[in-house]
Amino acid sequence: MNIIDRGRAFLDELRGVSARTAWDWRRCPRCGQTDTWRHGTYRRHPWTLSGRQVVVVQRHWCCRCRRTYSEQSARLVQGSWYARELHRCAIDLCQHGGTSLRRTAEWLRSLVGRQERWRLWRPLDPTPPEAVRCHLSASTLQRWLDRAGQQAQASVPGQLAGLATSGQFGTDGLWAKLAGGVTRVVLLLTDSVTGVVFPPVVVAGEREAADWAPLFDRAAAAGLDPDTVRGVTSDGAPGLAAYLDRGWTWVNHQRCHFHLWRNLAGDFAQAAQTAATGLGGAAATAVRRATRRAVVGLVRAVLDARDATAAQAALVVLAAHPLGAALATALAGVLDAALVHTLAYHDGLVRVGPEWCWRDFRLRLSRGRNHRTETRLERAALVWATYRNFEPAQVRSERKRHYRRPGRSPLALAGVPPGDISYLDALAV
Repeated sequence: MNIIDRGRAFLDELRGVSARTAWDWRRCPRCGQTDTWRHGTYRRHPWTLSGRQVVVVQRHWCCRCRRTYSEQSARLVQGSWYARELHRCAIDLCQHGGTSLRRTAEWLRSLVGRQERWRLWRPLDPTPPEAVRCHLSASTLQRWLDRAGQQAQASVPGQLAGLATSGQFGTDGLWAKLAGGVTRVVLLLTDSVTGVVFPPVVVAGEREAADWAPLFDRAAAAGLDPDTVRGVTSDGAPGLAAYLDRGWTWVNHQRCHFHLWRNLAGDFAQAAQTAATGLGGAAATAVRRATRRAVVGLVRAVLDARDATAAQAALVVLAAHPLGAALATALAGVLDAALVHTLAYHDGLVRVGPEWCWRDFRLRLSRGRNHRTETRLERAALVWATYRNFEPAQVRSERKRHYRRPGRSPLALAGVPPGDISYLDALAV
């Protein structure tokens, strides 16, 4: 059962509870008999998006079991002072809105309790008395998120079973500081074509081959067939290269061009400084800029080449430049890994690592400081990955940003459109 099926089963369960009639509730949920009678009521006072409500709950007595049971509501969460809609709204505000836990709690308190920031919006409204004020806290939201993370963690086996994969993947890691100064790295694996994020893992480092084994093992447990993997793009972490050479020898390793450019920054500066030797002032600045433009153009011709033949020819031109020898030497060692994406076998493989995924991740997790422990950090990462797989990309392009999959979610591109199933259903919130 993949993540879509789990979400559909949960939503069907909620619909089934809400559709039960008074006669249906006469049947005992333990023994299945209808030899029952009503056994009083009690009141619940849950907070909803409309404020605090009073809900009368009917109890029943089973003559066979000689025990009582209560009617359930799909809108209520057992043992919680807050209705299900508030649970779902809080988690969605954290994920989709990218706000912190404290601001999310403040926003919801203001909305449901007509207090705090509500007074800024409607200054003429009376101040609610202390006895009816909402006291939703950030720690409560943290428990809700952690509970959703436990659901995501339990759903990892077979989570993405049945999804079509392109065979081209990208991987990257994000370092997080936890309680006590402990640092951990969150590793993710994503399909370069569909954008599906496989369940991430939290490990101690990324320099050893053993650090990357949990990531690929978890992806395989979630439904990835290792035999379908053709290429992987990364920033060149030595641990990943060693892991692929040791166990995934059929996979080609594409080096991230962004990191290659960043690694050449020192060589660019050295070439510009050498060209301006003996000059000063505006003349030195002009020479440095011209030299930098020239060598950058030569390096771009190498990295942006359509195939290996064109890249080799551009590399010869770079090496022939008076200040390009060091740059040519640096590129020669990684040229094959930098051009994997040009092969027809790797159609769809991106040439930059999936660092753009971390942009939204950082907004919600504050680099892990809010979670303090490795376990809670991993659960939060799993919730975020589930959200990202379900969330469709923006349809409308911006002035400087265009979306590769406008209006479509990664799951839809992978052949299993969620339909009316949301990530909150998949997390059983």
